[in-house]
Amino acid sequence: MNTNDLKIFEAVAETGSFTKAAAAMFTVQSNVTARIKSLEEEFGAELFSRTSRKVELTAAGKTLMQYCKQISNLIAEAKSDVQSSTRVSGSLRIGCIETTMALKVPEMINHFEEHFPDVDLTFKSDMRNALINDVLNFNLDAAFVSGPINLSGLDQIRIREEQLVIVTASKGPNMEELLAKQPVKIVVFGQGCIFRARLESWLSSKGIVHYKSTVLNSIEGIINFVEAGLGMTILPEEVVSQYYAGRKIISNALDKQLGTMITVLIFRQDKTQSAALKAFIDMYSKLDKSEIIAPLNEAQSAGKRGKLKIRETKKMP
Repeated sequence: MNTNDLKIFEAVAETGSFTKAAAAMFTVQSNVTARIKSLEEEFGAELFSRTSRKVELTAAGKTLMQYCKQISNLIAEAKSDVQSSTRVSGSLRIGCIETTMALKVPEMINHFEEHFPDVDLTFKSDMRNALINDVLNFNLDAAFVSGPINLSGLDQIRIREEQLVIVTASKGPNMEELLAKQPVKIVVFGQGCIFRARLESWLSSKGIVHYKSTVLNSIEGIINFVEAGLGMTILPEEVVSQYYAGRKIISNALDKQLGTMITVLIFRQDKTQSAALKAFIDMYSKLDKSEIIAPLNEAQSAGKRGKLKIRETKKMP
């Protein structure tokens, strides 16, 4: 077995086809078949279930896939560390929820690149559970999510505490009138969003279980709909006060239990970490958070220089 055998194995798993894997690896199908057979003999287990339509990983194959991802990451990190023993370089894949993506990522890039200009940062926004799974499955190096997290295989550091508020239109019914009108209208991100979950929990505490949801995929869209009187929402107070202070909306306080959100940075409990990941974790562990979370307008240019890449999904927090 060699690393190329594992790459062929990954190609078959990703494409679901020996033919497509051969094309992706610039080889012939007979070689792919031979290499997979060799791996199955070496591990003493069938790695794929084969049908006339598709090829799928078996339970043993899924186990091997996890190790393949670890091996690939270790090789990439080893090359980066060996090639640059004096400067931190390489790449990092960081996950975050939508509010972090839209409002905080430029600040993170600006701050990190000042200290580590040779590191490529790729950001991805998604739902909390999806981000956690991506970190566990080696698709992300780390992620900012609401915490605390209690999962085997993950470490975390506390980043900050935020206060959430219910946002309503300033021109329109007050909170009591909004809650009295049935069905209550809410404007939210999709299922899996921490803000939506908090709003639904708050409504439930008021004895309201039936409500009409308008689902949008951007903060700006949600603010527009709330301002137009089409429903209420929950967002971080800082987001509302710093970036939408001039809008015709009102922030309504929540009790401490529902109104407090703690953000943590999660990462795997690997025995080895790349120099780039160590630098990223150390920066958030040691620096005062006020140094990192600077006003957005002071960091707008961050995404225009350096090596910033942003891959944003359609899913939200």
